Amino acid sequence: MRSRSPATNARLAARKKYTYAAIFLVVSLVSFTVQTELASYIQHDLGWDKAYCMLYLTHGSWSLLWPTQLMILRLQKRDMPWPTFWRRHVWLLRTTGQMVERQDLELPRGPYARSPLPYLLKTTAFITISLTVAGLSWYVAVNKTTPSDLTAIYNCSAFFAYAFSVPLLKERLRLDKSVAVAIAIAGVLVVAYGDTKETGTPPPSGSPAAPPNMALGLSGDNLVVGRQEEELDSETRFLGNMIIGGGSVLYGLYEVLYKRYACPPEGTSPGRGMIFANAFGSLIGAFTLLVLWVPLPILHVLGWETFELPTGYTAWLLFISVVMNATFAGSFLVLISLTSPVLSSVAALLTIFIVAIVDWMWTGVPLSGAAVFGGCLIIFAFAMLSWSTWREMAEDERRKEVDMRDSDDNASEDSEFEE
Repeated sequence: MRSRSPATNARLAARKKYTYAAIFLVVSLVSFTVQTELASYIQHDLGWDKAYCMLYLTHGSWSLLWPTQLMILRLQKRDMPWPTFWRRHVWLLRTTGQMVERQDLELPRGPYARSPLPYLLKTTAFITISLTVAGLSWYVAVNKTTPSDLTAIYNCSAFFAYAFSVPLLKERLRLDKSVAVAIAIAGVLVVAYGDTKETGTPPPSGSPAAPPNMALGLSGDNLVVGRQEEELDSETRFLGNMIIGGGSVLYGLYEVLYKRYACPPEGTSPGRGMIFANAFGSLIGAFTLLVLWVPLPILHVLGWETFELPTGYTAWLLFISVVMNATFAGSFLVLISLTSPVLSSVAALLTIFIVAIVDWMWTGVPLSGAAVFGGCLIIFAFAMLSWSTWREMAEDERRKEVDMRDSDDNASEDSEFEE
């Protein structure tokens, strides 16, 4: 059989990587849509409005990513003896962790082959804190600003992901990528503000709120429920916008920090990258369960959020919502690992349009012109960014091919000189 050239192998590996990324993109969009609808129904219709407890349970469920993955891998290789399977799996995680710490595909040997566990524990701590604070900012700001501001500002995390990618990931500034991110954010603004109407006199104090119209989604791990715009004084609204603005910055930073400090370097096989992404997701979940339970009793004692677990039908729906969030988280972490934070962040904006479509099918209320136009802008921006990413990858592969050819030519010249 004729052997393949290194350039051909590189192109095939890149194609395989982006095929996996496309699959996990679909899984993340579907799971996020289901989780969004269920979480909204649980909070607003069933009345279990425990913001931090829901955040704790959903992020804590990420700890199940690695055991679930391990079970699937074991089923795929059930003919292999368990000691051999386990030894190989631990070796893969250990060596990938060393690659992540060193950001080098070359594995250290001898005394330099130290355990990557201390590095991974420190990385887990600061990445999880960034993610949790970003998520909490949404819950803190939800009653201090309008739903339109909340949606528009939080989803600007795509811009901050691109901004942080330049210094931290050494990503090149490209005009097509910048334009794609700008179009995506414009689409979010159109969806958020396109149908904003002036409200009349607010309802009397203590009157029941109007039924929520779930027309707006939110990228990441939360949701924005489109509700009637409440009259807020300018100072409160400004404070809410500042809080959610900080959350938007932190969420963009979280995506880039994860890519920079918790993902293997370029050239790692897609399978290895997927396995390690889910393992790191379990570390985030474990850190949440073991450390971030502390605010629960504090909130309970202060009376800000009474600790109360749901029961019956509500508990069952919450369980499904938590499972869907864990599925989304695992898929999204894999997507970032295989592609880039910018592409993944813009891809997450697609959930805004998808949730709106699901609401239309569920409630029978047709989509507004602003929702359709804004959704089309987001879809166009994602397609543009995908094409830009693919073209950039092809350019890198061509450069590698030229470098390989030059090195081969130099090697042949050296051999002729020696002769």
